[in-house]
Amino acid sequence: MVQIQPDFIVGIGGSAGGLKAYQALLDALPSNTGMAFVVIAHMSPTGESLLAELLSQKTSMPVSQAAEGMPVNANHVYVIPPNTNLLLKGNAFKVVSPRTMSQGRHKQVDYFLISLADVMDARAIGIILSGGDGDGTEGCKHIKAQGGITFAQDLSAEVDSMPLHAQASGCVDFVLPPKKISEELVKIGARLSRQKDIDAVQTR
Repeated sequence: MVQIQPDFIVGIGGSAGGLKAYQALLDALPSNTGMAFVVIAHMSPTGESLLAELLSQKTSMPVSQAAEGMPVNANHVYVIPPNTNLLLKGNAFKVVSPRTMSQGRHKQVDYFLISLADVMDARAIGIILSGGDGDGTEGCKHIKAQGGITFAQDLSAEVDSMPLHAQASGCVDFVLPPKKISEELVKIGARLSRQKDIDAVQTR
């Protein structure tokens, strides 16, 4: 398969109530944004995950469970495997298993978003959807520090602790429902595409 480097990599974090939010976001996205989407969900460390199968019902993009060394392709969706911390290393995934917890807290979203910011700089995008606790806030801070873009779900979140925690930190650019987040992602992709066209004309 030909590898297509994504223009942006989008890290999507959530926990309780997150499934509906992931599905709504993907359902509203076209399949040709030029972005890659990585869903970091809190889930039971035991057993198999059906998340990839459930999300594939809402998008025409290929949906895969991430694996060690798997390259990240544009217009693809990836999901975290159970009982792991998922990181980016270059343009591929690094899977750390078994998952470690920090002071009893879930930190999978933070771990991924921090690595995303380190790899993609201003082309990192972080999205915090429905969920409990404050996972994802530190990751969003890192993305903002690198010039990237951050989103949090609005009051449509079934469980609002994660998005509200991120908002309270002052590091969130947009507070929107999942469908509107998708619309904004399309605009971001379109702006980059126009800039690429302008740059191509200027270099002729």
